[in-house]
Amino acid sequence: MILVGNAVISDDIKEQFFVCDLEKCKGACCVEGDAGAPLEDEETRILEEIYPQIKDYITEEGRAVIEKQGTWVFDKDGDKGTPTIGENRECAYALYDERGVLKCGIEQAYLDGKTTFKKPISCHLYPIRINKYDEFEALNYDRWDICSAACVLGGKLGVPLYIFLKDALIRKFGESWYGELVKEIEG
Repeated sequence: MILVGNAVISDDIKEQFFVCDLEKCKGACCVEGDAGAPLEDEETRILEEIYPQIKDYITEEGRAVIEKQGTWVFDKDGDKGTPTIGENRECAYALYDERGVLKCGIEQAYLDGKTTFKKPISCHLYPIRINKYDEFEALNYDRWDICSAACVLGGKLGVPLYIFLKDALIRKFGESWYGELVKEIEG
């Protein structure tokens, strides 16, 4: 375990290699699972605010779900998350590109300059999942077979998870925190 600030970081985050390989997985993390993407309280307000700017970036089916359920929902555990199309299907904000790869409509709007919100932090940090406790946050590597191609590519390229997710970790915890993490890992 690595301690940085109030974060307890699993050793897997320094030891595992990972680089998303969308050509192989087709963005499966946007469709697999039993709920949408976890959302922080602030993100629910942001999604409500930016929906008019991003709705043209999502599918008709996704818009219909959001119009009916809202820009965010409570999942079966009572946690806030993105709505999904049907049960156990893709996130309502997802869209397929011309190659059949699922992408994030929120992120596409961000890349086009329509919003300053990139995407939910849980998506940006994936495959790291954060569990919040009273005094600290636990960062763990979420092992999932749909990401096996990312592990292979990361190993081939020699990119550890904490390096692959540098931008997301800085977005969540700040540049100084990330610098401390690197110092702890690399000595």
